[in-house]
Amino acid sequence: MKKLLDNIQAPGDVKKLDTHEMKQLCDEIREFLVENVSVTGGHLASNLGTVELTVALHKVFDFPSDTLIFDVGHQSYVHKLLTGRRDKFGSLRRFGGLSGFPKRSESIYDAFDTGHSSTSVSAALGMARVRDLEGGKSNIIALFGDGALTGGEIYEAFNDAGHTKTPLILILNDNAMSISKNVGAVSKHLRNIRINRLYFLSKRRVSNFLDRVPIAGRILRGAIERIKTIVRRRVLPTTLFEDMGFKYIGPINGHDIASLITCLEYAKLEKRPVLLHVKTVKGKGYAPAEKHPECFHGVGKFDPRTGEIAPGGESYSSCFGKKLIDIAALNKKVTAITCAMPEGTGLVEFSKKFRERFFDVGIAEQHGVTFAAGMAAAGYTPVIPLYSTFLQRAYDQALHDVCLQDLHVVFPVDRAGLVGADGETHQGVYDLSYLSSMPNMTILSPSSFAQLEDMLEYAVNEHNGPIAIRYPRGGAQSPFEYEGFRINDAYIRKAGRDITIITSGRMVIRAAEIENILKCRGISVEIVELPTVHPLNEAAVIAAAMKTKHVVTIEDNVKSGGLGEHIADILLENGVQCKFRAFGFPLTPIVHGTIDELDKKYGMDAETISVSIIKMMRD
Repeated sequence: MKKLLDNIQAPGDVKKLDTHEMKQLCDEIREFLVENVSVTGGHLASNLGTVELTVALHKVFDFPSDTLIFDVGHQSYVHKLLTGRRDKFGSLRRFGGLSGFPKRSESIYDAFDTGHSSTSVSAALGMARVRDLEGGKSNIIALFGDGALTGGEIYEAFNDAGHTKTPLILILNDNAMSISKNVGAVSKHLRNIRINRLYFLSKRRVSNFLDRVPIAGRILRGAIERIKTIVRRRVLPTTLFEDMGFKYIGPINGHDIASLITCLEYAKLEKRPVLLHVKTVKGKGYAPAEKHPECFHGVGKFDPRTGEIAPGGESYSSCFGKKLIDIAALNKKVTAITCAMPEGTGLVEFSKKFRERFFDVGIAEQHGVTFAAGMAAAGYTPVIPLYSTFLQRAYDQALHDVCLQDLHVVFPVDRAGLVGADGETHQGVYDLSYLSSMPNMTILSPSSFAQLEDMLEYAVNEHNGPIAIRYPRGGAQSPFEYEGFRINDAYIRKAGRDITIITSGRMVIRAAEIENILKCRGISVEIVELPTVHPLNEAAVIAAAMKTKHVVTIEDNVKSGGLGEHIADILLENGVQCKFRAFGFPLTPIVHGTIDELDKKYGMDAETISVSIIKMMRD
């Protein structure tokens, strides 16, 4: 039997449906999402929660003449389905396939590339200002979750938009969740807001009547507005959004498509900033995701019938979490800080065992880092694990509030290097470059779980000043026997005479693969691992180069500002004569795909590097 979803090729197709058909379409979309994401992996729970809302948006507005901007963007799957991309969903998050986030190069219906939280209102306001400068009449809509309200940038945008009265429509998708359960005063404020949908229907009828009465209608409308405002402020508390200058509508049942359409149509008529507060259930319509939305936020393959998720195995994140518990049990000055990601960074058990020393600050990396700086200045040792891509958001705080004061803050940098399917906005290939430019910063890079444990012990209990430990997603470990960790030591993992490979972290495995390939070509490779990647052991670098006169560096970071450039500077400044080549990722957005596929695409696989080394040896 042909489904309604099969007939949806563009937003105009949704406009042809009546309310009953739209409800059927929503059911079909949920079925489709569960079936497809169970195979490809992806962000399931957030998309299940926004099905009716997205369908209603496409019913009411005219995209792409109107503009829809997603905050973060992992809830854009339904939008992709309704804009002609259903047949490509088998390629979701796969190399060369659909992105898991909005992408301007992918579709005219994707207005802005997103991947980080709290950015949508700023972008929408910028577009609205251009529309006004051009004399346009289009609707600019920003859709964001309540988790975005824990980030500071969105309030800067609220303040600007509310003050200047620029017409735009903001939609707050309130599901009491970001990745983990939301925390904080804003979350509590949202839970307390209540309103009746019938109010808007009656107001709209009165407004239409007054519009038909020329002069008296305008006078009466103004009087009603003033009286209503006075009475409401005496009887009811105002919302945060009204106080900032927005017309507030809500809360609206985000799964009642008729209510959504009514309120969206009303918002279109307003000529000022409007905020629609929509209440949804994350994971709606799929019992396992409703019960455990945090598990189905970003999920791998799973059984769609039972919801059973394929086991992921031990990872650097889980190893970090276990070791931090051991350290904190003996060191009462250790605290752990998360920015709404206790599950993703391995802090769940820590939060249970040391509740009083665990702090979830929400999606607020800037606040989190300066909060850690305050703790360090007061004599404690804060540990703040962040994904590499999210630590970027607190660059100034890490530099200004931590490094310039030489404060002892420990930064476990999770998902450093390639992360794979999440693509451009999440690849962690910049942290070595930006952290190594900061004064007083020390950067470590483990190649095994045992090394990570020893590094964490050192970073917390022995080191003074800011220190970062960058480790990759997953659990790939060095093939070489572990020899312990000492700060700033260099380790010869394989002795050789013809060429030296200097590397660290995940790329120690790559060096071992290259050594096996070159050995078959009669080239003897020396592998030097530098677990301390900043500051570098200059003596060890010079000695390695002097031995073979051929040096190659391999890093899971962009070449610009990375390990290779720092080593090249050392060799140049010390007058070391040798052939040198640095391998790292280019300064271009790194697309989505598996890590192996991306290594191959950007020339970082063992075979490609081996060919380059052979050519280097011959020239």
